[in-house]
Amino acid sequence: MATPENRTIALDPTGERAEHRKLVIVGSGPAGFTAALYAARAELDVLVLRGPEPGGQLTLTPDIENYPGFPDGLTGFELMDKMEAQAKRFGAEVRYGEVSDLDLTRRPYRMVVDGETEISADAVILSTGASARYLGLANERRLLGKGVSACATCDGAFFRDVELAVVGGGDTAMEEALFLTRFATKVTVIHRRDEFRASKILQQRVFAHPKIEVLWNHRVEDILGEERVDGLALEDTQTGSKQQLPVGGVFIAIGHQPNTNLVRDTLALDAAGYLLTEPGSTRTSLPGVFACGDVQDSIYRQAITAAGTGAMAALDAERWLAEQGAEANQETTEPAIGRLEEMAVSAA
Repeated sequence: MATPENRTIALDPTGERAEHRKLVIVGSGPAGFTAALYAARAELDVLVLRGPEPGGQLTLTPDIENYPGFPDGLTGFELMDKMEAQAKRFGAEVRYGEVSDLDLTRRPYRMVVDGETEISADAVILSTGASARYLGLANERRLLGKGVSACATCDGAFFRDVELAVVGGGDTAMEEALFLTRFATKVTVIHRRDEFRASKILQQRVFAHPKIEVLWNHRVEDILGEERVDGLALEDTQTGSKQQLPVGGVFIAIGHQPNTNLVRDTLALDAAGYLLTEPGSTRTSLPGVFACGDVQDSIYRQAITAAGTGAMAALDAERWLAEQGAEANQETTEPAIGRLEEMAVSAA
């Protein structure tokens, strides 16, 4: 795909060159496609821009057994394919493309897709998701879904009666380790330092659990296995000594990064960089801009909760558009700044 660095155009301040849509959904995944389904059924002119990772993180999940309505389970790719087909059935247009520029300073809002196509929209739903942070090892991506995971709640049940490892030292790592004890025979928490930064109560639970062992001052050098994970190559961060740890799976728990680069300077974010939405709604700090899915959810990060907020975002957008009557262009910079500060203060 083209990027802003190698191919870009300036946004037309009048919007006259832009293709215009009533509603544009930026990002796919369960949140984006659910929003598209609800918006299309409301007979809104809706366009979904799939983004750099079509279908979102769920397409990397080989087996899903906890999504309602599929008692035999299915793959993440299959679920996203069904969601997309359902949205298209009711008239949603789904297009490959990544938003390389987004102007939210006036309405209609305007964006550039893949550095060349300009689109304007009366309302925008952001469902750009969040990306799990990984270690950056060559075998990590190769074995993703084959013993490498970043979500114990999603994948833990597939690792029954085996030894597992969790990499990290924060609250997420502690929670993942504790959750995995329901299935694993043993969980080894690997941390590169000699103390955790997790909350004390979670640390105490980890230290007290008979199935959990902590391996201090170690980092993962490589993930071992041909078809599936069968071990880790570790290095002692103090002595440099090497060892191998046999495990049937490894959970990377070093955090998530919300995909908010496009709106970092224009919408209110929380301290971790997630989009702030008004309680009980998907409204952001700008009128007509809504957020759903993992880009505004730092807690649950499940397909079903993302889909739920996608439905909320479409309903919120439909009601807002009806109230506005797609009014003529109007500047939004001043009220946006005030609302951003107000939401940020209330979230602090």
